[in-house]
Parts: sequence; C-alpha cells; structure tokens
Amino acid sequence: MMSSWKDNIRSVVPYTPGEQPNQPHMIKLNTNENPYPPAPEVKSVLDGFDPDKLRLYPDPKAQALVDALAQYYHVGADQVFVGVGSDDVLSIAFLTFFNSDKPIFFPDITYSFYPVWADVYKIPYETKPLGEHFEIHAEDYAAPNGGVIFPNPNAPTSRYEDLSVVEEIIKANRDSVVIVDEAYIDFAGPSALSLVPKYDNLLVVQTFSKSRSMAGMRIGYAIGQPELIKAMNDVHYSINSYTMSRLAIELGVCAVKSEDYFKQCIEKIKATRTWTVEQLKDLGFEFAAEPSANFIFAAHPKYPAEALFTALRKANIYVRYFNTGRISNYLRITVGTDEEMHRLIEFLKTYKN
Repeated sequence: MMSSWKDNIRSVVPYTPGEQPNQPHMIKLNTNENPYPPAPEVKSVLDGFDPDKLRLYPDPKAQALVDALAQYYHVGADQVFVGVGSDDVLSIAFLTFFNSDKPIFFPDITYSFYPVWADVYKIPYETKPLGEHFEIHAEDYAAPNGGVIFPNPNAPTSRYEDLSVVEEIIKANRDSVVIVDEAYIDFAGPSALSLVPKYDNLLVVQTFSKSRSMAGMRIGYAIGQPELIKAMNDVHYSINSYTMSRLAIELGVCAVKSEDYFKQCIEKIKATRTWTVEQLKDLGFEFAAEPSANFIFAAHPKYPAEALFTALRKANIYVRYFNTGRISNYLRITVGTDEEMHRLIEFLKTYKN
C-alpha cells in the first residue's frame, strides 16, 4: 500500500548552484566570487569578535546594519531591508509582492532562481525573449502582469541596460512591483537606486557577495519606499525573526564603511576584465553584449563551449557552462586576479580541439 503522505509533498525542480570545488592549485572562475579578500577593517572586527555574543539572539531588525546602509545610500532606515544574501531578500520579495493571478514577467535568459521561486510559491510567470544582443525590450513588459523582475546587469549575459530602459519598464507598471536585481551593479553603470524617490513600485536589491567580497557571510539588502519595506518585514517576521547573525551584522557594518578599499577592488576587477576581454578577442572569442559585471560571457565560433569547459576543468580551471538553448555555446568566466586570468589565457592560447 502506497503511503498517502507522499501525495502532499511539494515537488519542484531546484535551483542548481555553481560547483564549489576544493582542489589544490585550482583557478576558480565559476561562481562570480570576488578574487580579493574583504577589507582589512573587516578582518580586524572578525579577529576581535567576542564569541560570548553567540549565545545570544541577534537583533531581529539588524538595526545597526540597516542604519549603516541607510546612511551610505542617503535614504531613511525605513527604506532598507536586509537578509541572508540577496537570494533570501529576493525570495521574501517574491512571497510578499507576487500574489496576483496574473503572471509575473522576467527575461527568458536570466538568473535561473526566478522560475524556481515562482514554482515553489505557485506564482504564474511568463518569460520575455531577449533580443539578438541579449538586450531587454522594454515594450515586452508593458502588458498586464503580477509583477516584474530582472537583473541589471543581467546574469549570465553580463549585459547592462541603461537607466532609460529600466525607467521605461517601471513607468509602464505602476500597478505592480518592479524588482531590479543589482547583484553586479558596482561593476557596471548607474544604479536604479536613483529612481527610488520617484517610484513607489520600485524595489532595488543588492548584495555584499560580489563587490564587497563577502559571499561566505551571506548579506543582501533591498531599498525601496517605506511601504514596500514594511510589507517585506511583515512577511520576514512571519517566517523567522532572527535570520541575520550577530557576526554578519557587525562585519556588514564594517564593510559598508570601508569605502576606499571597496572602490579599489572594483577598479582592479574592471581593469582585469578589460584586459581579459581584449585577450579573448585576439583569440577569436565573441561577445553578444559588452561585459559589464565581474564576469565575462563569451563564445568561440570554432571551439564548442562544452569542449572548452571540459578541457579547462581537466586543467583545474573552473568556469560555468549552461547547456541550454541560445547560450549553449557560451562560457561564463568570473574575473579573477591578474595572475589567474593570465593562466586562463595561456591555456586558451595552447588549446587544440
């Protein structure tokens, strides 16, 4: 006799995270982590952290971190939501704002967690096809919907959309919430944060995982009008009041204040990205969009991406390969240190199919 409880299991196709290999002398360019350590001030706070604090619950409001972010971005503390990485923040946002019978919209080539959250929370959705150069067509998002979300720059394409495109989408959707996922914005152009004062339906989500070198600490945040943030906090406190650890809060506050180091790391990564793109072009690689994140999305007309991915892996160089549709001949390559990228290019120069 079959157990009837199995009929009530929620069945979903889960998100597949990037591989986390642990090999000696490997070059890890597959999960868009920052190749540089957090700010020295962060290490100092970590070294001096009192472990006795860990026996106590953290502040459920994470007020110190909220206040630091509010001061940094010149917004009110009631306009900031923090969570355990931007994935946590986005998940809460899906649960909070996408409750219409109408489908939410997001690009057909984008962060692959979006359809997973939609399935988990039983949210109908439609994907909108990107253009020939992986661009978003704002007019595709003007139809009735239950919400809109897209990354800028997009993942995995590394394409950045001008704020005029972003604003066109927001203006066309005043009756639904538009979420701009800016995990990689610090490596690109202006942020949609400048539009928050104008639009009460805009939520901008960012993270400490990329430009602030703290992927292992899991800190993400959202900025929007107070009504949006209150709604997210109401849902958040209905699930788990103590999500941000005491250590994450303290280190996060320190990271926000380490402005000079933060900017230096960004400039180093952008310079390395420029050099790597030029080297890849010399080797015949092509880009459907100008790389604007801390990763490069590249294809070679002669060498299949899957074969390159396999060969690189055997050489202990890890990149990301998505074997799906239009992007099946592309590799996503995180921008590492200068030494790591030199080793990547040297391998590709000697590669024979």
